Amino acid sequence: MANHRFSVVSGSEEEEACCSKKAKICLGVFLGLLVLVTVAVVVGILMGRRSPKWNGKGSTVDFQEIILRRCHTYIRVVQPELGDRDCQKIKKAFTDAFISKDPCSAREEDYDLLMKLGHQTVPCDKTVFWSKTKELAHQYTKTQKGLFTLENTLLGYIADDLSWCGKVGSSEINLESCPDRRNCNSNFVSVFRNLLSKRFAENACGMVQVFLNGSISNAFDKTSTFGRVEVHSLQPSKVHTLKAWVIHDSGKTPRDTCSGSSINELQLILRGKNIKFTCQENYRPI
Repeated sequence: MANHRFSVVSGSEEEEACCSKKAKICLGVFLGLLVLVTVAVVVGILMGRRSPKWNGKGSTVDFQEIILRRCHTYIRVVQPELGDRDCQKIKKAFTDAFISKDPCSAREEDYDLLMKLGHQTVPCDKTVFWSKTKELAHQYTKTQKGLFTLENTLLGYIADDLSWCGKVGSSEINLESCPDRRNCNSNFVSVFRNLLSKRFAENACGMVQVFLNGSISNAFDKTSTFGRVEVHSLQPSKVHTLKAWVIHDSGKTPRDTCSGSSINELQLILRGKNIKFTCQENYRPI
């Protein structure tokens, strides 16, 4: 017994050990919560950056390559007199207009540089509009050399039938879906086409022509690009006559004619602008 020694643990040492253990547990819980909160925030940010599902189809695959290729074809083959245009700058101005931006936030100003780089003068008496008659109008300009629809101009040619939009804060083109007019009027495709159509009409001079579809009830449709934008953008100081061709599908009963109510409405708009109006049905060669 004399050789045995007893160690005495004070109460204060026991309390200190207990507190240290509790502190470690609390620290572990705190770090665990911190990790969970951080993960939640990161997931939230990534989810927020995901592009919403729009009603329209996604950007055309290889959009930039197509723009560049069409531009080179146009200035080398279609209109060699525009051979001094810089297609690389045009491609960059086009993509810079919408890349990394909200697809429903387009403004005309976004396309200022592109419009400047792609500006083109169409000779007087050579402008052709169309509404629901695209194929026929293009057949007409092929047979009557020197005429221009919007798609026969540089910017109209390179953008024809393409779609495009970006993603907010991203340098990538959105290939999944893009907004159309069901989502917002300020989508980048609609704003571009309306702006290009407006400038095409504003620059027209002399006598201009329009191909309208007489196989539908309203050959002149106020909601079409021609009815909303182009006819109202014609400048009376430059355009003296608009000639309308009302085309009927072969073998089908005509639903609108030069004497129809919609054509009369078009005539009233032009009369208010002091522009002469003529109308003819069924251009036979096409």
